[in-house]
Amino acid sequence: MKIKNALLSTAAATASLFAIGATAQAATVTVKAGDTVSQIALDHNTTVDAIQQANHLKDVNLILVGQQLEVNGDDSTTTTTTTTTQTSQPAATTQSSSQTTNQASQSQTSQSSQTQSSTPAAKTTTQQSTSSTSNYSNNSSESAAKAWIANKESGGSYSARNGQYIGKYQLSASYLNGDYSAANQERVANNYVASRYGSWANAKSHWLANNWY
Repeated sequence: MKIKNALLSTAAATASLFAIGATAQAATVTVKAGDTVSQIALDHNTTVDAIQQANHLKDVNLILVGQQLEVNGDDSTTTTTTTTTQTSQPAATTQSSSQTTNQASQSQTSQSSQTQSSTPAAKTTTQQSTSSTSNYSNNSSESAAKAWIANKESGGSYSARNGQYIGKYQLSASYLNGDYSAANQERVANNYVASRYGSWANAKSHWLANNWY
């Protein structure tokens, strides 16, 4: 009799342990749009038959959104997925914020570089314009003085002669070396004035003072 009672006690304890284990593993799942019994069984490490029997389902292909099903599996997968999703969101937000900040910084740097580079270009253009105006003015003055001397010497004729003086600028024949072409007359006249007076304007001033240059 004592042995029989001991065996019954042991069996009862074992059954209690199994019941506790089943209770510990049992979970309730709320059906969401798109859920199927087979997917729920896969997510919770159980079978379709086990879910059907636990919930007395007549048709495993017919479950409703919001319906609560008891499963005998482990829902750690769902918990892990939720935790991962929640953790990744701040990282995505931080990355987006960082990219926005970097883009704004690059835009400001680019605008600053363009502003800085445009100022020297503007100054250079102004200086070149001033230089060109000055050179044009000088060239005009020189051209006017040269034309004035040519008109006084020969009336502007390359073929004019007066003894040993030949051409538009009445240059000595020895200066022209037998080449009386217009190009040579212009070249020799420019060299003569540059070496003797420095400019046609100075040559004109000398001509006005002495009637020759």
